[in-house]
Amino acid sequence: MGIESALARRVREGLTAEDEAVARSRLGLLADRWSEVAAVDLVRRQALRLLRSHPLGAAAALQLAAALVCCDERPEQVGFVCLDDCLSEAARREGFAVLP
Repeated sequence: MGIESALARRVREGLTAEDEAVARSRLGLLADRWSEVAAVDLVRRQALRLLRSHPLGAAAALQLAAALVCCDERPEQVGFVCLDDCLSEAARREGFAVLP
């Protein structure tokens, strides 16, 4: 739902039909390579822990929590792509190699 809602918002804000089609095409390519985390209770518990440990907002804590659940809490095995300084620092402290 997150991607659909983001696209809907962009269309409402003036994204052209052509740009929407390009975005959907690119997302389709990316979707073949990502993993979706469905362990909602685990993510929620992890996010609450992260909120107590790091200066994060709820959305950032949920993103980092989902990444931790996805890698079975072995962050040293995967990279974490992020451009937000606070989230990057929290991910680093949790053991992720932060990219770029």
